[in-house]
Amino acid sequence: MSKNHQPSDPWKVVQTLLEIPSPWVTVIAEQLQDNQGKILEYWRVEKADSVVILTIQNQTLLLPRPMYRPGVGKTTLDFPGGRVSYEQTALETVPIILQKELGIKPSDIDKITALNSDGWAINSSFSNQKLYGFVAEILPDILVSQEYLGATYPTNILGIEDLLKDLVCLQCRGILLEWKHQFKIGE
Repeated sequence: MSKNHQPSDPWKVVQTLLEIPSPWVTVIAEQLQDNQGKILEYWRVEKADSVVILTIQNQTLLLPRPMYRPGVGKTTLDFPGGRVSYEQTALETVPIILQKELGIKPSDIDKITALNSDGWAINSSFSNQKLYGFVAEILPDILVSQEYLGATYPTNILGIEDLLKDLVCLQCRGILLEWKHQFKIGE
């Protein structure tokens, strides 16, 4: 497959029409001039980057208890994850999220592997937010409390297929499939 994209001049901001800042998200409306001189109105959001963590112990994927998700108005099963604060890197965020969502202390983590180093754009037309995926391997003799644990799935192809049926979050599904691809699970 060839890459046939042409480099283009960056678009220019003509004016900012509206900016609504908040601690979680900033909404911005702008007039932009494209590389052919046409003036367009675009709305976009600026958000902190996200981290999603596949947590594995003894060939088992560990997921926290399902949580209510306001965006879809229901409780969903997801991998541990959250926002990267502006004071931390994505990697520094991983142990904090695992402590909060699964009760796993940093000393309980055997190894953390990044699935991507630059982050993937979640919606490049509408947002600056990037997604970072990690695999955290938990020491085999650590007991994860049932008060935190929502579900477990084996790391084999059947476990992955079952988990894909239960995940509704595209980010979680994408990280799971990327891990399956990179680690050649089921091949």
